[in-house]
Amino acid sequence: MAVLDTDLDHIFPSSVLPPLWAKLVVGLVAVVCFARSYDGDFVFDDSEAIVNNKDLQAETPLGDLWHHDFWGSRLSSNTSHKSYRPLTVLTFRINYYLSGGFHPVGFHVVNILLHGGISVLMVDVFSVLFGGLQYTSKGRRLHLAPRASLLAALLFAVHPVHTECVAGVVGRADLLCALFFLLSFLGYCKAFRESNKEGAYSSTFWVLLSIFLGAVAMLCKEQGITVLGLNAVFDILVIGKFNVLEIVQKVLHKDKSLESPGMLRNGGLLFRMTLLTSGGAGMLYVRWRIMGTGPPAFTEVDNPASFADSMLVRAVNYNYYYSLNAWLLLCPWWLCFDWSMGCIPLIKSVSDWRVIALAALWFCLIGLICQALCSEDGHKRRILTLGLGFLVIPFLPASNLFFRVGFVVAERVLYLPSVGYCVLLTFGFGALSKHTKKKKLIAAVVLGILLINMLRCVVRSGQWRSEEQLFRSALSVCPLNAKVHYNIGKNLADKGNQTAAIRYYREAVRLNPKYVHAMNNLGNILKERNELQEAEELLSLAVRIQPDFAAAWMNLGIVQNSLKRFEAAEQSYRMAIKHRRKYPDCYYNLGRLYADLNRHVDALNAWRNATVLKPEHSLAWNNMIILLDNTGNLAQAEAVGREALELIPNDHSLMFSLANVLGKSQKYKESEALFLKAIKANPNAASYHGNLAVLYHRWGHLDLAKKHYEISLQLDPTASGTKENYGLLRRKLELMQKKDV
Repeated sequence: MAVLDTDLDHIFPSSVLPPLWAKLVVGLVAVVCFARSYDGDFVFDDSEAIVNNKDLQAETPLGDLWHHDFWGSRLSSNTSHKSYRPLTVLTFRINYYLSGGFHPVGFHVVNILLHGGISVLMVDVFSVLFGGLQYTSKGRRLHLAPRASLLAALLFAVHPVHTECVAGVVGRADLLCALFFLLSFLGYCKAFRESNKEGAYSSTFWVLLSIFLGAVAMLCKEQGITVLGLNAVFDILVIGKFNVLEIVQKVLHKDKSLESPGMLRNGGLLFRMTLLTSGGAGMLYVRWRIMGTGPPAFTEVDNPASFADSMLVRAVNYNYYYSLNAWLLLCPWWLCFDWSMGCIPLIKSVSDWRVIALAALWFCLIGLICQALCSEDGHKRRILTLGLGFLVIPFLPASNLFFRVGFVVAERVLYLPSVGYCVLLTFGFGALSKHTKKKKLIAAVVLGILLINMLRCVVRSGQWRSEEQLFRSALSVCPLNAKVHYNIGKNLADKGNQTAAIRYYREAVRLNPKYVHAMNNLGNILKERNELQEAEELLSLAVRIQPDFAAAWMNLGIVQNSLKRFEAAEQSYRMAIKHRRKYPDCYYNLGRLYADLNRHVDALNAWRNATVLKPEHSLAWNNMIILLDNTGNLAQAEAVGREALELIPNDHSLMFSLANVLGKSQKYKESEALFLKAIKANPNAASYHGNLAVLYHRWGHLDLAKKHYEISLQLDPTASGTKENYGLLRRKLELMQKKDV
């Protein structure tokens, strides 16, 4: 398409457009835009998908990745999110291995480089979209459209809506999906590089490779399968030159040429469509079999429009969501990490002024579709068709048309649709340039958009560097979003600022009176501040709203235990275990309740259950050892202690507890070794020195006893037991000195 490229000559002179340099510029700009996020923390969903995901660790067999969802849960579980992205998780695992642990820098650098590589690849993609697939007799492509492809690639590289995908590590799913999506599209284009004498394009290898790359894209993120639909549209409307306007005219005039299916046979189109359809059906079938159960269960707060009783209300709000997505592409200034929970109130009446956005969206889309399908200009039809194809087709899985999704608006799902936006915007600049004499003004506007977007990318990348900045940045965009206030409160609570955290949790509950997670966290803080009555009220309300909320049941039990309401506490713990059978922390707390009630056998059984479910549960092991020790079962306490240390060999608290037992059993040498090992691991624990001193006191090593009593009292001068024992030792030493005299 030489015309569009010529129209853009005033922006990019031909003298500065060598292909290699163009790609280097695009890649460099893409990296610079998001480089600020390279040393950021793991934020928001990164915690669940990476830090708490056992699939990243070497102890988890690689085969488990193919049976687990993106968050590390089994796909067959009813609580699974059903996000099946094993190849993305595999790259996280490689990152974890190469970084030597959960060090976010390596994860962020890979994301930034992926975006840079995709942006470079976009130069070739846009070259096809703008220039077409015409070849010389030697197989070289004509009409590379270097100016249009460079401008569109730069617009893509610097788009701020990509920040979530690049700066948020979990966005790698979208990046990898986009990479293989584009490779699949380019591979499909390779199928038309050569033509036979009849003019029918054929290359089964490239079509099959394209389908394979589409499957790889889907294993990175579900959206990847839509590349097969895009390839089909490309083949039918661009390669097959299917002209809707011409077909409509023939139908109206009852043209007999419509009866001939020659177009399908000559182009091999039917064969390629069969391959694409079979490939897509096969992917969906395998995906359905792996998923095991039905779709994930989302709640009303995740996607309120999908729970509306009226189909009309659902349709209106879905279309309003589409218009918001379009606005984020046009004006990516108001960006938010989460758009749920009251951020976007439902449209319930036609008198709501926001319906104007729907009308504007469909006015523009219908106009573009008419031009794309009915224009007599073949080049214009191709560009608009492919632009709309890239804009709409990858977005379909997020549209709520085929199944309910778990979000209202998600910036990450716009990574691929932004390709279509960049095509349409570049085409628009070319059309403006063609019909106006103010070329320099258009060049200034283009340059201004690029610079402003770059600045916005840098600022937004900085906000994604830490959870505090990210969450607070959302307040100005979605002040009615309860989840924003909840996350700020959680962040403050993690930093120990409970007073401020309470304020944000209360606001979250005010905005969403059914927000059980905010109630649970607020109840926990109030429990720690000994405001037990209000804590019980909040947690009781949470379990009434969501009866299967196991964590709230357990926390309610802890509060009731503190209030000496033991029967109610036991019932709450039992409810928690009923709704989450594998709940070691709840068994641990149940054991503490039984210990308080002197039901020692029940306490030991509860703690044993905790250690069976979680062998590294140090507190449960310790409590078993201490209870057995206190009840005089020294042999059993010793056996439990040795079992615990085999499982958790570096736990100094277990060493300390077992050392106490061994000392009482007069196994002084072994007890001394464990005390010294525990002190080496935690030298500032006054009780460790104090109990070692008691051991030496019993053993008759009085000088060593005196030394460790003194160290213990330096660390904790208020320890009455240590003071008393030290006094006894000093009197004993004084008597010994008098006898010597």
